[in-house]
Amino acid sequence: MARKPAPAAETQSPDTPSNVSRDELLQYYRDMLLIRRFEEKAGQLYGMGLIGGFCHLYIGQEAVVVGLEATTKEGDKRITSYRDHGHMLACGMEARGVMAELTGREGGYSKGKGGSMHMFSREKHFYGGHGIVAAQVPLGAGLAFADKYLGNDNVTFAYFGDGAANQGQVYETYNMAMIWELPVIFVIENNQYAMGTSMKRSTRSTTLYGRGEAFGIPGEQVDGMDVLAVKAAGEKAVAHCRAGKGPYILEVMTYRYRGHSMSDPAKYRTREEVQKMRDERDAIEHVRELLLQGRHATEDDLKAIDKDIKDIVNDSAEFAKESPEPALEELWTDIYAEDLPQGSAEEHA
Repeated sequence: MARKPAPAAETQSPDTPSNVSRDELLQYYRDMLLIRRFEEKAGQLYGMGLIGGFCHLYIGQEAVVVGLEATTKEGDKRITSYRDHGHMLACGMEARGVMAELTGREGGYSKGKGGSMHMFSREKHFYGGHGIVAAQVPLGAGLAFADKYLGNDNVTFAYFGDGAANQGQVYETYNMAMIWELPVIFVIENNQYAMGTSMKRSTRSTTLYGRGEAFGIPGEQVDGMDVLAVKAAGEKAVAHCRAGKGPYILEVMTYRYRGHSMSDPAKYRTREEVQKMRDERDAIEHVRELLLQGRHATEDDLKAIDKDIKDIVNDSAEFAKESPEPALEELWTDIYAEDLPQGSAEEHA
C-alpha cells in the first residue's frame, strides 16, 4: 500500500482542499478503507475462533495513522501499542502477512509467534505492537536516539493512548527526550475511553499534550477524525523534528467504534453515542464526500475501490487459513538478535 502518492497534475476543483490533490484523496480513502475492512474481517475470524488471545480493533481511528504516514519518508520509524493492525497496513505491511500473524500461522510477519500484539517488520521500520501499557514510549525514544547518534534526519513516531498517558514512564521519557533533543513525535491517540474509563473521570487535565509543557516540549491537539487535519499537524511536527529542535507531542482526538478489545461489551457508553459519531464524524465518509462533491470520483469508482479492498482482505483471510502453524522447532528461534538493527556508527560515517 503506497503511503505517499505523487501530486496529481490536473487542476484542483474548487471543492478540493488546497493542501491535497485528487490522487492523494483517493489514496487516503483507499488506505483507510483497507484498514476498516481488514479489521472487520479480523473481528469475524476472532468470532470464529481462528484468532486467539486478545484482539484490539482500530475501527474508527483510521485517519490518525493514515494522515501521519502521509508525512513520512524512508527511514522513519513507528512503534505503537496493541491496537496496531492499522499501523501495520498504513506503513505498507502486506495484509496477508498481518492476517496470518493474527491467526498464529507460519506465513505471518513474526512466523505466527507474535500474534496481534507482537508483530514487527524491520523492512517497513515497524517496531511493534507492545502489550504492556506505555512500554513502547521509552522504546520509541530509544529508536530516535539511535537516529540522532547516527546523524541522519529520520523521525520516530511513538503512538500511545489516553490511558497510557497517565503512566509515569511517559514523563520520564519526555524529560530525557527533551534533554537530548530527540527526533521523536509522541502521538497520543485519544479515543476518550482508555480501556473503559472516560477521560472526564480519569483526569482533570483539559489537554494531554499540554503535559509536555513542564519539559519544554511543544505540541497541539488535532481532529483525529479528519485525515487532512492530521496530515497538516503531522507535517508541522515532522518539520520540527527534522530541524533538530527535539520532540513534539500530537494529541489526536479520535474515537473507536468497538470496545477496547473483542471481549469488551463497552457498557460504559451508549449505543446512541457511538452511532452519532458514525453518522456525523466518520473519517472515511468525510473523504468520500470530498471526492464526490469535488467530482474526483463517481459512486461507481468508489464501489470499485471497495470491491478491490474486499478482495484483498478476503485473500488475506484465505491465505491465513491455508498457512500452516509454525513448527515446534520455532520455539527456539528468534530469541537473540544476530545483528544490530540500526547498523554501526562506522557504517554511517
